[in-house]
Amino acid sequence: MFCSNCGAAITTGQNFCSNCGKQLVAGVAPSAQAPPTPPSVTPLPPALSRIEKHTKILAILWLAVSVFGLIPSFWFFFGSGMAMHFIPLHLQFGFPLRAFLWPIAGAIGIFLLASAVLGLLAGWGLLNYRPWARVLALILGVISLIHFPFGTALGIYTLWVLLPAESEREYQRLARTAN
Repeated sequence: MFCSNCGAAITTGQNFCSNCGKQLVAGVAPSAQAPPTPPSVTPLPPALSRIEKHTKILAILWLAVSVFGLIPSFWFFFGSGMAMHFIPLHLQFGFPLRAFLWPIAGAIGIFLLASAVLGLLAGWGLLNYRPWARVLALILGVISLIHFPFGTALGIYTLWVLLPAESEREYQRLARTAN
């Protein structure tokens, strides 16, 4: 015989359940009561692996950092061009400062724009488990180590997630199943 409340086994002649304390119906034969049916159990979705979980987080971080990286690149393209108009053509000693600084600002803007676009590409590739995205993210992670403190943290996290050999095997498996 089993308790109708918790399903614990009950001996004959017992008035209360020893597990939950519910009062039992007297006079019921032990064979007359069937054990309670367990509630319907819905299967849980499979748990994400370590690489799966951290790759998604890493992809979102790369996307966010790259979007914020677009801001200084646009400033160097457009803002520096406007700022150059406020610099006199020839300062002391006849040095053309505007002609000297404008190409430098453009080169910095191109470098920042390229790194932001590559970061966006790496984030998108990691979200979609593209085979090339792991290598690109690792290269960008090493480069971003010099950008203290946020780039350093992102670089360390990228290397921690994607660099181990087990991570490479797991990422390749995810890339095969995603395509």
